[in-house]
This record gives sequence, structure tokens and C-alpha cells, in this order.
Amino acid sequence: MVERIAPVLVFLIAVTVIAELADRAKVFDVAAREAAHLARGRVWRLWLLVVALATGLTIVLSLDTCAVLLTPVVLSMARQLDIPPKLFAFTTVWLAGTASLLLPVSNLTNLLALHPFRRLDVSYLSVSWRPALAAIVITVAVLAALFHRDLRLRYFVPPTPAVEDKVLFWGSAAVCLLLGPAFVSGIEVAWPASVGAIALVVLFAVRRRSALRWSLIPFKLVGTVVVLFTVVGFLSSHGLEDLLRRVAGTTSELRLSATAAVGANLFDNLPAYLAMEPVASDSPHRMLALLIGVNCGCLLTLWGSLATLLWRSRCDAARVDISWWSFLWRGLILTPLVVTGAVLTLNG
Repeated sequence: MVERIAPVLVFLIAVTVIAELADRAKVFDVAAREAAHLARGRVWRLWLLVVALATGLTIVLSLDTCAVLLTPVVLSMARQLDIPPKLFAFTTVWLAGTASLLLPVSNLTNLLALHPFRRLDVSYLSVSWRPALAAIVITVAVLAALFHRDLRLRYFVPPTPAVEDKVLFWGSAAVCLLLGPAFVSGIEVAWPASVGAIALVVLFAVRRRSALRWSLIPFKLVGTVVVLFTVVGFLSSHGLEDLLRRVAGTTSELRLSATAAVGANLFDNLPAYLAMEPVASDSPHRMLALLIGVNCGCLLTLWGSLATLLWRSRCDAARVDISWWSFLWRGLILTPLVVTGAVLTLNG
């Protein structure tokens, strides 16, 4: 248990520190404002650039970075440009979930799944790329259909924000860009994340020491992960695995994904994954079906994942009202399509 959880916790801490410091260096603010310039006053162009930014951030720096750090940036941008904000709010939270299939670093559940994939001697990316691509394409299509009126609007192009410290900005941007190839190189992902975090901490210690605080470390999230491991381990030793195996079945990957999605929406996606991993760990395709359920299928309830809860708090802070009903009915359109579509590509 310790050898499985330790690299996950190290990665979680390191990538959170990188994301927070990059945010303080205004990397995400400048990226969003440059997107507004590139779109030249057309909302549909701006939205496609935000889609690309949200997808890239989720894949490389995890869904929490997209949901927590990009959300306030795009909501502030929408307010300044006088654009309806819900288009961008749902873009960030939905892609945070559905774009988090591609790489192990994109989601904590994927990192946990690396152990069964290695035991099966199968490359994670060789199984994940088709479902990940399908999930992203379906999400973008549903967003375009639901918000097609907003996509026709125009806006005035704002000036680019000033960067206070260009050394911090370019150093942080370089670390974020280098993480992508480092994470797909085959090295244990905790190592490049740790190196990147240490590099930024040293850079900020020299340039802006006041930004370095203990609050950069996600103590509550780390504690939550440890508690979930402990609770699910206890329940699994008292009959939970047999119950889930009967519900999920042993032949249908779609049934397995659906069961995982229900569990994620009821109890959060991380404990749902931990509970169901023994049911799926005999096959790489069943493992990916499980991840499709917990990553892409958790978008019905506001507590379906930690990232969704954090996203809702950022929306509240920006005074963008997202009710549980508003989130549910849109999720009922997306979730069956994205889960089914992604599962159908598994054997393609």
C-alpha cells in the first residue's frame, strides 16, 4: 500500500505547487488573454482556444489545475468581455473530467491505475488514446450544441495584461511546457514533477520569496487521499469486492463503466475507483473502462469529484450561479454519450 500511495502523493504535491506558482507568475492569465486576442472578437474562436487550453492543462497538469486555476481566469475574462460565463464554466469543468483519460498524470485515478497496467505489461497510452480522443470530441460537440447561441456573439479585444516579472513568467511557462514530454517519457512521473516544483521554488525564492507559503501544499487533499485509501482498504477486506463484482459483471465493459459512473456520482470518483479496481484489474481494457466511468461519468453531481467541488467554489467566488439542477440536467445529456462513445472505441 505504501509503495503505491507514496508516488501518487509526491506527484500530487509537486504538480499543485507548480500550478499555483505558475498562476502567481500570470502564466494562465496571459494565456487566456492571448487567446482573446487570437480570436479577434469572435466568441466561437475564443471558445475553441479555451477548449485547447483546458484540454492541454488537464492532460499535462491534471484536472485539478484546469478546474481550479483556469476556471477563475476564463470567468474573469468572460466578465471583462461581457460574454455569458456559463459557456466557459462548463467548458473547464467538463473537459477537466473528460480530457483526463489520456495520460497517467491527468488524473489521480490514472496514476493509481498504473500499477495494474504495469503488472499486465501493457502501456497505458496504447489503450487510452482512442477513448480519450473520443471523450474530448464528444464533449466539445455537446458544448457546441448546448451553447450555440452564445458562440455567435462578438466582443471587443482587450489589451494584454502586464507581466510584473518576466523571469518568473518565462521560467514558469518553460517548466509547464517541459512537463508534457517528461510525463510521456516513461520516467516515474513523480520525478519530473518534483524537479519542476523544486526549480520553481528556487526561482521564486530568488525573485519573489513572499509567494512561498505552506498553503501551496494541499494538506487537506493529501489527507483525504490517505483516508480514502484506508477506508476502501478496510471495506474491500469485508466483502465490498464481491458485491461490486456481481453488480459490474465480468464481460460487459459498458456495464462496468456505468457501475463506476454511478459510484462516482454517489460517493466521489476516487473512492469509486479504489473500490472497483480489483473488479477490473485482470484486463487493460476493463481497467480503461473503469477509468472512463470514474473520470468521464462523474459529471452528474457537484460532488462527483474533488475537482468539481473546487470548480463550484470558484464559480461562487466569481458570482456565477451554477445550481445542482443546472449541473445535473446538462450532465444527463453529456454523460451517457461520452461514456458510451469512449467505451465503444476500446476495441477499435
